[in-house]
Amino acid sequence: MRYWFSCFHGQLLALLLLLIAIALFALSLGNYPLTMLEICRFIGSHLGLSELPPERYNILSNILLDVRLPRVLAAILVGMALSGSGAAFQAVFRNPLVSPGMLGVLAGASFGATLGMLLHGNWFSIQLLAFVFGLVAVGLGVAIGFIFGGGSMITLLLGGMISSASFSALLSLVKFAADPQDELPSIIYWLMGSLGMSNLNEVLWLLPPMLLAVLVLWSFGRALDAMSMGEDEARALGVPVHLVRYGVIVAATMGSALSVSIAGMVGWVGLVAPHIARMLVGPENSRLMPVSIMLGAIFLLLADSLARGFSVVEIPIGIVTQCLGLPLFLLVLHRARKGWN
Repeated sequence: MRYWFSCFHGQLLALLLLLIAIALFALSLGNYPLTMLEICRFIGSHLGLSELPPERYNILSNILLDVRLPRVLAAILVGMALSGSGAAFQAVFRNPLVSPGMLGVLAGASFGATLGMLLHGNWFSIQLLAFVFGLVAVGLGVAIGFIFGGGSMITLLLGGMISSASFSALLSLVKFAADPQDELPSIIYWLMGSLGMSNLNEVLWLLPPMLLAVLVLWSFGRALDAMSMGEDEARALGVPVHLVRYGVIVAATMGSALSVSIAGMVGWVGLVAPHIARMLVGPENSRLMPVSIMLGAIFLLLADSLARGFSVVEIPIGIVTQCLGLPLFLLVLHRARKGWN
């Protein structure tokens, strides 16, 4: 037991250090490249541990705090929320192919955001509509599951599929009604995903609810382990099955909807990261959840760094995650299947 504890927490520490290293590397990327030494000196100067010339400090402050740090923090938060939601949904529905968008949150949030663009709303109203319609889509899917099947697992999935298809149709209607010269290109670009609109105030404002959603999903790890043996066995162990199931749905929906409001449509993170985590630590959710959350942050941070650094023109991050996610999923698919067994 002591060896397992030290080994698992050693893995978490290694992932945390890797995440910090990649974050520092991401801060150095851009049209105005910076060295790690300059970044460390700026951090020391900002904390009062060292000094920089005022002119140099102002330049670094504008680059790091106003432009790059919000993107790095947003990538970490979105990656954590999507991967944690994906791992939790896979455990609740006992299906390795379930992703955060299964109950319709991604389709609903995308419709809300594009509707805001069609109505010429400001960026805050677009994000608010994305969040609200993400919740509405999941609420519709859960309501369909209750009406037609008493909230069973299969009817919840079917309700999510119906909700997702409905909001996808509404999204197509919005794209059809959009001005093809001005509005439609903006909608298409947003749907491909981007962190370029992130700013520090916005990220700090969304930090508490997204961290809360991630921590709630993390805390359900042991209960999800009990539910993996069956609902009757979980109830015999004192696990409130319905509370855990709908608690996961609420937390995952909130995290996913907020992620879409920040970054647009970003696929594969919630599917690939849990499978890689399962390959590393096995199927036990009390270990799988934190490792999956850390890997999701690392994966999306690497994807955003590649999107910014691969060419002069920034590539939409959704394209990068798709290009990276598919081969990674194929590589881990065989061993991830063993983890499920």
